[in-house]
Amino acid sequence: MKFLHVADLHIGKVINDFSMLEDQRYILSQIADMAKAGGAQAVVIAGDVYDRAIPPAEAVTLFDGFLNELSRMGIQAVIISGNHDSPERLSFGESLLSRQGVHIAGIQKDVLTRVRFQGEKEETEFVLFPFMKPAQAGVRTSGEAVELLLKQYWEEESVPEGESPEDKDILHKEKQQMQISGKWKKNRVLVTHFFVTDAGREPELSDSETAIHVGGLDNVDVSLFQGFDYVALGHIHKPQRIGDYPVWYAGAPLQYSFGEAGMTKAALMVTLDGQGLKKVEKLPLFPMRSMRKIEGTLKELLEAAAEENPKAQKKRQDYIQAVLTDQGELIDPIGTLRSKYPNVMQIVRKEAQDFLLKEESMQGSMLVEKKDTLSMFEAFYREVRDAVLSDEGKEIMVDVIKELEG
Repeated sequence: MKFLHVADLHIGKVINDFSMLEDQRYILSQIADMAKAGGAQAVVIAGDVYDRAIPPAEAVTLFDGFLNELSRMGIQAVIISGNHDSPERLSFGESLLSRQGVHIAGIQKDVLTRVRFQGEKEETEFVLFPFMKPAQAGVRTSGEAVELLLKQYWEEESVPEGESPEDKDILHKEKQQMQISGKWKKNRVLVTHFFVTDAGREPELSDSETAIHVGGLDNVDVSLFQGFDYVALGHIHKPQRIGDYPVWYAGAPLQYSFGEAGMTKAALMVTLDGQGLKKVEKLPLFPMRSMRKIEGTLKELLEAAAEENPKAQKKRQDYIQAVLTDQGELIDPIGTLRSKYPNVMQIVRKEAQDFLLKEESMQGSMLVEKKDTLSMFEAFYREVRDAVLSDEGKEIMVDVIKELEG
């Protein structure tokens, strides 16, 4: 069996007041075509279908169109909810949709949902484990919740299937004989959405991901997934494998921050056969517009936009973070740049950026929970003026703060 593993679609996402719906429509069409061209029987979406619990109507319409396109192509969909989704909303009509080849597990039930695909020499069972908070399972950590429900799954697996005790025994023995002879194999694929670590080693994060784990309480060790032929993960935006296990994050299909500028996004084509996992192919996705950083003076950036070849014209449509090296005041720099780069999202002043980098370097990896009043004002000044507060300004502020604080 072949299936395409994607995750973290975040349909309806807005970045710096720019709606990503057009870009998401483009990439979802690419994913559908990729699944069809690769001969995938299913597209697996490992959580965070939408960017927020109550998605805008346009986002729901877009996802509905994507599912209809997959159905038209004869490709089934296997979907779980992520931490950004509303489990109840995503689960609407799941029993009815399952009969149409759209299998959804939004709400975490007492028993993990299973979806089976039957092949000539093997059966592939997808085990759907949507995102849940530990308290829902009556435990303290995500790791404990995962361990509890997977233990229950494996206990159920040890009981043979069938209509009666006699039938169960006969069917179990037949499957055992076929498995020994190499004529039958049950592949198990877990689809889930957690922060997975390998003996404490964390996956690579990008700055489009907010703090998603606190003090290790949300960590799930990869060793808990032993016994599965493949684990399709969502939650982390960079495609990557966890350790030496058949455990993969597909990553988000689009760049959702300038920290991801230059990062190649991908969908994972997974092939299973009578021997289990055969291969995982990382297939690159090509966005309508990339997120890109440019640097120079305002004049230099405008002059660079003068190129008229088709490639240069297309790149000017990218989402841009402009790092300006000019000194002193500028009049409406973002409006000026948008005359040439229509999708400028951010303007960053180089001197302020350098100051922040120096400050971060001095602080090291320590998290400062509470800054003093002067530091907060300096940060506010940088935000408003795109400049660093002078020594004279600091002296004035120190006097004002002392007076206010008595």
